[in-house]
Amino acid sequence: IRVSDLTDAQAKAEKDVETVRARRERDQGRMDAGQISDPKALTSMQHELESLQRRIATLEDAELEVMEELESAQSDLDAVAGERQQAIDEAAGAAKVRDQRTAEIGAERDQVLAERAVAAEGLPADLLGLYDKLRESKGGVGASELRARQCGGCMLTLDAAVLGEIRGKPTDEVVRCEECGRILVRTGESGL
Repeated sequence: IRVSDLTDAQAKAEKDVETVRARRERDQGRMDAGQISDPKALTSMQHELESLQRRIATLEDAELEVMEELESAQSDLDAVAGERQQAIDEAAGAAKVRDQRTAEIGAERDQVLAERAVAAEGLPADLLGLYDKLRESKGGVGASELRARQCGGCMLTLDAAVLGEIRGKPTDEVVRCEECGRILVRTGESGL
């Protein structure tokens, strides 16, 4: 906006200078051609020419100031345009990396889903249904490891009475955390 405004101001200043110069040249031409013969009118015309010359000098100075401001503003604009282009280039690079990583994650996801399907073969349908329901409601984690008497899902330590109940259940029975409801996977490090 500043560059545009200064460009308009420079054009106006140039027009003003040209208008005053044209008037001075016209009046000078009339004097040189001898069209003014009255001494008073001639003196008045000379004063007017001097006044026009001073006005031209003032307008040219103003025009130079506008040109300097315009040059500075154009330099600032060029710098900002360069920074903008750099930001656009960086964003394009980041988008390319993002798209590449998204494709990689998609491929990893497909592989994990294929491995999950193989691992889930032979499991009871009701157990898979419970697991899928819990996984959906618990942010993607339907089962967690019971390690050192602590649920890996909610990270709470189970009290001795609950651990005693779990210890008394058969190893193939599904055990769930009383706090978060996730399926607890018992291992040698469960602390039972």
